[in-house]
Amino acid sequence: MGSRDSLIQRWARLSPHVRAYGPPDDRPRPAVLLFHGCGGIRGHLPAYAEAAAEAGFRAYVVDSYAPRRWPRQYGMVMVCTGAIFRGWERAGDVAAAIHGISALPEVDATRIALAGWSHGGWGIMELMAAPLTAEGEIGLADPQKADLSGVRAVFLAYPYIGPIAVRRTAPWMRRPAAFALIARRDHLTTVRNAERTYAAIGGGGVVFESWIAEGTHAFDEPMCFPPMRHDPALAREAIGRFQGFLAAAFE
Repeated sequence: MGSRDSLIQRWARLSPHVRAYGPPDDRPRPAVLLFHGCGGIRGHLPAYAEAAAEAGFRAYVVDSYAPRRWPRQYGMVMVCTGAIFRGWERAGDVAAAIHGISALPEVDATRIALAGWSHGGWGIMELMAAPLTAEGEIGLADPQKADLSGVRAVFLAYPYIGPIAVRRTAPWMRRPAAFALIARRDHLTTVRNAERTYAAIGGGGVVFESWIAEGTHAFDEPMCFPPMRHDPALAREAIGRFQGFLAAAFE
C-alpha cells in the first residue's frame, strides 16, 4: 500500500480485510468502525464488535496489517516502537474505511462512530485534527475527498498520546461526541498527560466523557504481556461502557 494512494485505492486494499458484525438484515443502521492497536487484531476487538451488534449497530473491524502483509511480530517491532506507520499515516486508513463503509447500503452514512485502541486511537485523533486540504496529507493523494460529516461519535481506548504523537493536543476540526478510556497504570502515558490532552482538545469545543480504568495499558486484551496485564472484569466493564456510549451518542 503506497503512501500516496487515493481514497478509493486505499479502501480497495483494506476492504477484503474488514470483518463485519451486526443484525441479520439489510436495514440501514448506524455503524461503528473499530481500529486495532499496534499489536494487530486481538481477541478483544470481536468482543467489542459483538457488543455493538447486540445494541443494534453494525460493526466493522478494520485490519491495517493484512493488506500490507505485516505479521503481528513485525507490527510489534516496527509499529509499536514508532519506527514506521505513525498516527498520521494510520489516519489515511481511517478516512478510507469511513469512505467505503459509509457507501454500503446497510449502513446509515449519517450515523458513524469510530473506535480506536492505542495506535488505532492515535490514528483517529490525527484524522479529527487534520485539515484535509493538501495532497499527501494523512498519506493520501486526495484527502480533500474524505467526507467525515457522518462521524458522530469517537471512542478512544488508551490511545497513544506519548512524545511522538506531536499533534495530540491539536484542535479537532470535527466535534463528535467523544469518550476517552484512560488506564490508571498505563506505561505509555500518565493520567495527568491524558487529562491535559483531552482538556486541550475540549477547549476547541469537543466534549469528552472520560473514565479512568484501574488497570494497565491493554487491560482488555487477552494474552497481553508485562507490563500490561489482562483484567477480565475490567474488560467487561469497558465493553459495557463502550456499548452505553454508542447507545447514548445515537439515541
